[in-house]
Amino acid sequence: MTEKKVASDNATTEASVVDTPGSDVSIMDACIAHAKEVKATQLELIKSKGYDFAPEFKDMTIQLYLFGVMWRFAENMGSADDARELAFAALGELFLQERMPKQKVTKRIEFLKKMSKIEEEHNALSVVIGYESEPGDNSLAEVFDHYVDDTQVSGAFWRLYDRGRKIMLYGGLSIAFFVIWFVTLFMPGNSTIAILAAGLIAAALFVIPVFLIGIFIYRTKIKKAKRAS
Repeated sequence: MTEKKVASDNATTEASVVDTPGSDVSIMDACIAHAKEVKATQLELIKSKGYDFAPEFKDMTIQLYLFGVMWRFAENMGSADDARELAFAALGELFLQERMPKQKVTKRIEFLKKMSKIEEEHNALSVVIGYESEPGDNSLAEVFDHYVDDTQVSGAFWRLYDRGRKIMLYGGLSIAFFVIWFVTLFMPGNSTIAILAAGLIAAALFVIPVFLIGIFIYRTKIKKAKRAS
């Protein structure tokens, strides 16, 4: 009996897309249904808060919070020994139901496992609050309230980064194409390699200063945020 139990426990620690037999499947289904209900309730509660976070940070925080919710739910369902891994498996299945590609689900679960712990023995804040949450409370808002003044995860900072990235990409490409066109049209006789090199050098002369300006703005904002705190 012990060997069968260990084998069953190990099955739940595999990738979230792997099926689990027997009672674990029903517990997983119950975890997913519970997580969907909690997510809908909590998102409705924070809608009026007007939080402005970077999309990646917001998604990660909600996912870790839901993991904490499912972890406790799995324990309460009588799966205390492997509740943590079962919760990750249920979260992966939830991602699949939300039409996330299977390959991306596996990578996402691996990432969330790393982010779920701050140190070896300490869970991330989102996980802890999700685990300790009660139906209908404002626990997700409590998580986000901890990061409201954090410049590094703010939506404004993310938009600045996104704009800078697009400026470097499209600006660099535009300048490269313009220089290639200009050299080809008005400076005939150059080799293909020389023309391409001219385009790349022109693009670099645009991208590098923009990148350095972005780094300067980033450091300035971080310093201001630290002084304010």
